[in-house]
Amino acid sequence: MKNLSDINVIKSVMSRHGVTFNKGLGQNFLVDPEVCPAMAEAAGLNENTCAIEIGPGVGVLTAELAKRAGKVLSFEVDTRLLPVLSETLAEFNNVEIINQDVMKADLKGIIEEKCKGMEIAVVANLPYYITSPIIMLLLESRLPVKSVTVMVQKEAADRLCAEVGSRDGGAVTVAVSYYSEAQKLFYVPRESFLPPPKVNSEVIQLTVRPEPPVTVSDEEKFFKLVKAAFSQRRKTAENSISAGLGIPKPQIAEALEKAGLERTVRAEKLTMDDFAALAEILL
Repeated sequence: MKNLSDINVIKSVMSRHGVTFNKGLGQNFLVDPEVCPAMAEAAGLNENTCAIEIGPGVGVLTAELAKRAGKVLSFEVDTRLLPVLSETLAEFNNVEIINQDVMKADLKGIIEEKCKGMEIAVVANLPYYITSPIIMLLLESRLPVKSVTVMVQKEAADRLCAEVGSRDGGAVTVAVSYYSEAQKLFYVPRESFLPPPKVNSEVIQLTVRPEPPVTVSDEEKFFKLVKAAFSQRRKTAENSISAGLGIPKPQIAEALEKAGLERTVRAEKLTMDDFAALAEILL
């Protein structure tokens, strides 16, 4: 097997296939030999696991997944990388590269067809420019996924894994916490990549909840309220919700009082239970 963590090996393989790095697709390839094995181990893969990867690059993480999982489905939108992956992953017969944009793919249908009877785990080094949309797609689609182990920009990790009701929290924090339990696993410095990005990274894991931590009668309205509350972070939740949902402030003030909250409270101070209570009262 080729040493895909060796810069010279990566350059040689890509040069042989006439491929250059595409910054527009967020392509920064891992060259730290310890990161991918650690990610694959953290995902808890076994022969009954169907691992789903997004953006394999030259196949560094893919190879580690293939060693541990029964099957690997890897989504790669860049057609130029297909011959590269055919070479770097030639020794594995349990890997399938799917040349589709994961944001547009029929994930549910693909999983049902190719992963029958298997446990599903997503493991990926996500492109920074589309981290949150991919994570929310995976969670909101309610796919039969047990866990999502991904490398993301450190600032994104801070936000995704923050506690709801803390200063680092935001609308995406509430959404992630609604669908899963999030935790940071380990830090990855920018020097671990080729070419080095401008930011550092962190590997996080989202363990999908069997049931949300709060009960809401209308999820769509619940998340509209959350989004509105964080739309103007420097303002009070009363002002933000009023502006975001077009509800008169006196009505918001009454709802806050019914929920046992101060009128001056800001969105980042609201807990999951607070948001659920406000959604039921207002919407």
